[in-house]
Amino acid sequence: MAEAVSPSTVATGKNNWLQWLMVAGLVYLLICAVGMIGNGFKAATGDQARELFAFAVNPFAGLVVGTIATALIQSSSTVTSIIVGLVAGGLPVSVAVPMVMGANIGTSITNTIVSLGHVRDKEEFRRAFSAATVHDFFNLFSVLIFLPLEIAFGLLERLGKLLASPFYDAGSASMGGLNFVKTATAPIVDTTTSTLLSFGDQVGGVLLIILGIALIFLSINYVGKLLKGLMVGRAKEIMHTAIGKGPISGIASGTLVTVLVQSSSTTTSLMVPLAGSGAFGLKQIYPFTLGANIGTCITALLAATAVTGNAEAALQIAMIHFSYNVLGVLVIYGLPFLRNLPVRAAEWLGETAAENKAAALAYILGVFFVVPGVALGVTSLL
Repeated sequence: MAEAVSPSTVATGKNNWLQWLMVAGLVYLLICAVGMIGNGFKAATGDQARELFAFAVNPFAGLVVGTIATALIQSSSTVTSIIVGLVAGGLPVSVAVPMVMGANIGTSITNTIVSLGHVRDKEEFRRAFSAATVHDFFNLFSVLIFLPLEIAFGLLERLGKLLASPFYDAGSASMGGLNFVKTATAPIVDTTTSTLLSFGDQVGGVLLIILGIALIFLSINYVGKLLKGLMVGRAKEIMHTAIGKGPISGIASGTLVTVLVQSSSTTTSLMVPLAGSGAFGLKQIYPFTLGANIGTCITALLAATAVTGNAEAALQIAMIHFSYNVLGVLVIYGLPFLRNLPVRAAEWLGETAAENKAAALAYILGVFFVVPGVALGVTSLL
C-alpha cells in the first residue's frame, strides 16, 4: 500500500517552488538592472566616459577602487555586475580590468570577519583565521602576478576579447546565441530608459544608474537569502563529501557551491567554522576557496547577456573576470613552487593573530581600507 504524502510535505514542496520562482524573477531583475546602468552611464556621459574615470586610468587606482568598493559592500557579485553595466555604457575595458581584480581582494573581508567569532579560543582562532586569510593571500598573489602582465601586455584584455568573440556575429553588436535574454529584458529596460531620459540625458542617465545600482543590491541581497535557505544545507553536504577527497574535488565543489548560493563570501564563510573546529585542515580547505573564486563569476556572466550599448565589451569584461580567476588557480595552484605560498603566509598570520588579537584587527583595517585609501590618495596626486 502506498504511503500517504503528508500535507506538510506538499506545503514544503509548493513553498520551494515559489522560492525558486522568486529566485528566477530576481535574476531577471538583476539582468535588467545592469542594462539600465549601461544605458544611464552612456546617456549621462555621452562620449566622455574615459574622462570621467581619468583618475582610474592608473591601474593601481582602479585596483584600489575595486577593493574598497567590495570591502564596503561585501559583495564582489554586486561590484562586478555594476562594472559590467558601466563597461556597457562606455567605461573602457582597460580601466575596468584592475577594478575586477580589486573586487577579488575586497570580497575576502567577509570570511575574515567571520573568523573573529572564534577569538575566545586561541587554538580555534588560529585555525579559523588561517583558513579565512588563505583566500586573501591567494587573491593578493594573483594580483601581484597578473596585474604587471596586464599593464605590460594587456594579457587579460586580449584573452577576454578572444573568449567573447565567438558569441557575436561578425559585424553585429549583439550576442547571437544569447540574444533571447536581451529580448526578454528589453520591455522593462527600454521602457524604464525612455521614461527616465524624458528628464534629459544627464539627469535621466544619473537616475538610471542610481535605480540600476539599487536594483542590483536588492536582487543580489534577496537572491542570496533565498538560495541560502534552499541550498545551504546541500552546500554543507557537498563540502563534507568533497573537501577531503583531493584538490580537484575541492575546487569543483567550491565552484558548485558558489554557483548554488550565488556568493563566494557565503561559500568561504561556511568553511571557516569547519576549520576552526579542526574538522578540516588548511590544505584541505585551500582548494575549496579557489573554486569559490571561479564560481562567483557566474553573476557577471549572467549580467552581461542582456546589456545594451557596448554589449560585446560588457561580455568581454565578464570573460576577463572568469579567465582571471581560472588562470589564477592554474598558475598559483598548478605550479608547485607557488602552490603553498598562500598557505604558509596564512599559517604565519594565524599564529601571529592568535598571540596578539590586535594584529588581526590591524590586518583587516590595513589590507582592506587603510593601505588602499592611502594608495588611492597618492595615485590621485600623480
